[in-house]
Amino acid sequence: MALLLLLGHPDETHAQRIHAFVSSGMTLSQIEGDELKGFKHIGYTGGVGALTALTDNYRWGLSAEAVITQRGVYNNSYDPQNYYNIDLTLNYVDIPVLIHFQDPYGGMLFGAGLSYGRLLQQPHGVIKYNPNYFIPDTNDMSFLRHDICAVADMRFTIWRGLQLDIRWQHSLMAIKRDWTFFSYNGTDANDEARYKTHTRNCYNHALTFRLIWQF
Repeated sequence: MALLLLLGHPDETHAQRIHAFVSSGMTLSQIEGDELKGFKHIGYTGGVGALTALTDNYRWGLSAEAVITQRGVYNNSYDPQNYYNIDLTLNYVDIPVLIHFQDPYGGMLFGAGLSYGRLLQQPHGVIKYNPNYFIPDTNDMSFLRHDICAVADMRFTIWRGLQLDIRWQHSLMAIKRDWTFFSYNGTDANDEARYKTHTRNCYNHALTFRLIWQF
């Protein structure tokens, strides 16, 4: 809706202050709470947006976008002490709305705001684990449909309308609640495995690198 309002503003004076853009790039992401570390999942991101000036000197602006983004988690290690191997991809439609500030000296454009993400499908991928070390519960791998994220980004012009954008994004609410993990805790008197159980809430955490062409 915000994107349509920016593109469809009827005032000609304001229309000259609105710039549409397209974007394409890659996302490095992880799922916090999965007991793993590192931005190892590589996904695609791309979409359309519009940026409008809020002040006469163009120092402040407002942008809205519609973006397809792949986030998820990836870990593939042959270390015998590795928790588990996993490769899950979550496809989202993101609607980020940001306030921007134009650096008058260096030409950098800084933005901060919120993004709403809608999960298009439940994650697809594989999970492999060592039952003598660590076991994630795979009985229910469904994730919540909605993802509200804090967003901050920085972009600068490469040539004419071509810009490089670097974006940080982190979920404000859990995308999966009470994921259960079982840690191997030796054997009992009957030589049967014992496990310690704990649960975690999970959150998306992503870094995005995009090329933007602004019209």
